[in-house]
Amino acid sequence: MKRIAQIILGVVILGLVYVIYDQISTPIRFEDEVKVRNAQVIERIKDIRTAQRSFKSKYQRFTGSFDTLISFVLNDTLELERKIVDEDDSVGMAMLKKTGRKNVEKFKVAVIDTVFAPKKLTRAEVEELRYIPGTDKKAQYIMEAGIITTESKVVIPVVECRAPYKMYLDTVEFRQDIINLIDNDVHNLQRYPGIKFGSMETGNNEAGNWE
Repeated sequence: MKRIAQIILGVVILGLVYVIYDQISTPIRFEDEVKVRNAQVIERIKDIRTAQRSFKSKYQRFTGSFDTLISFVLNDTLELERKIVDEDDSVGMAMLKKTGRKNVEKFKVAVIDTVFAPKKLTRAEVEELRYIPGTDKKAQYIMEAGIITTESKVVIPVVECRAPYKMYLDTVEFRQDIINLIDNDVHNLQRYPGIKFGSMETGNNEAGNWE
């Protein structure tokens, strides 16, 4: 009988140790996951923002379509300018002046070859821009674009791209932790519960909420 009581007591103690360990380790593991996953989501959403800004530089608007944005990066070109001769080259400058030409020439370059510089994305990486990292291509960033009129009656293009926590964090293992995180972001920090840039309500220069 005494032996059975000792075994039961041992099991109870092990159970308590596990509960205490789980209560201590879960927040730590969750914090680590949030840091890693947020970093991955931010890295890709920055590339989306870069592509959107380049698209706007050519078409004076943003796009709410990933198909359009990806096609732009893969197939379109940008027109850039460069100096024909060095301005310290007196002979070269004299020749230009003699012919009446300006010391600038325009040239075209493929968007994919220049827009992400100094980083360079492959075609495959560009085609995956729409997918939130770590979701096996099952979840996509939510992207919108449009035109708004400011209080000063200025018409401006706007864009917003976002990834909610629930779409890329483990909602099974960290269910309560995610609920607490969202509640804190929404009610205490008054910020979007996830990663996003831009706004469909106001012009904010495509600012990211992680910045």
